[in-house]
Amino acid sequence: MVLHVRCPVSTLSVMVAALLAMVGPAQAQSTWSGNTPVFDSELKQKTEQAEVERAERRKSYGPAVYPKFMQGGDRPDIKPATPPIVYFDQREEPGSIIVDTQNRKLYYVLPDKKAFEYPISVGRDGFTWSGTERISRIAEWPSWTPPPEMHKRVTGLPITVTGGLKNPQGARALFLGNTIYRIHGTNNDRTVGRANSSGCFRLMNEHVVHLATIAKVGTKVKVLPSYNGGVSQSAPLSSLFGLGFGAEPPKQVAKAKPLGKRAAATPAAAAVPQAAKKVAE
Repeated sequence: MVLHVRCPVSTLSVMVAALLAMVGPAQAQSTWSGNTPVFDSELKQKTEQAEVERAERRKSYGPAVYPKFMQGGDRPDIKPATPPIVYFDQREEPGSIIVDTQNRKLYYVLPDKKAFEYPISVGRDGFTWSGTERISRIAEWPSWTPPPEMHKRVTGLPITVTGGLKNPQGARALFLGNTIYRIHGTNNDRTVGRANSSGCFRLMNEHVVHLATIAKVGTKVKVLPSYNGGVSQSAPLSSLFGLGFGAEPPKQVAKAKPLGKRAAATPAAAAVPQAAKKVAE
């Protein structure tokens, strides 16, 4: 026996509306706050709104005036933090550095299509650049001397600041060629991952200390608007097998055949003992 249940049209409409409300627009869920889901899009919107409000408040502030020669303060011993390893689709030069400006990532290339991935902050609009440089110097708790161009944009800056926690250069700085740009740390982790610098690349202090231990003077640094080499968080399937898909099998080296008695007793070989005998005589 089959039961037929009839729902009034009004009840059915309410059920459909409730179902649609539950589905809603597709969003990437990030976490939960109590019993309420929190979505990445909402977090991004709140962060952007907070940044706009901070910018408006800064307009009402007077220009900050610092001492001409400023002390950077304490220099604690910061332990290096190892960043995650990612995988490239193509081979890059091991020991080199790639900066992906668009995605705000810095990669230190490892062998076998691997790389350390560091989140960074990049230049804001009008201060981005691209090109290839080499690390010319690595400094611990570097001093900071704002260039003349920065003094024109921001009045009240010090002439120089010694290294320390009050110095915006952070715990380490990797100088890029003869330019004014550096890969350096920051004492304000909130700035990492944003486009808010004057062309330098900022890392968390723990990460820049790690990078400074493996990079060397002379390391090549490629600064790209966007890296198109393909980056994934997990190893490709081909690396899970002894032989990758489509790869050629290793070539077998032919073993040398032992020489027979007749082959060993060649005229040239036989002449050697005779010559040695004559010399000995």
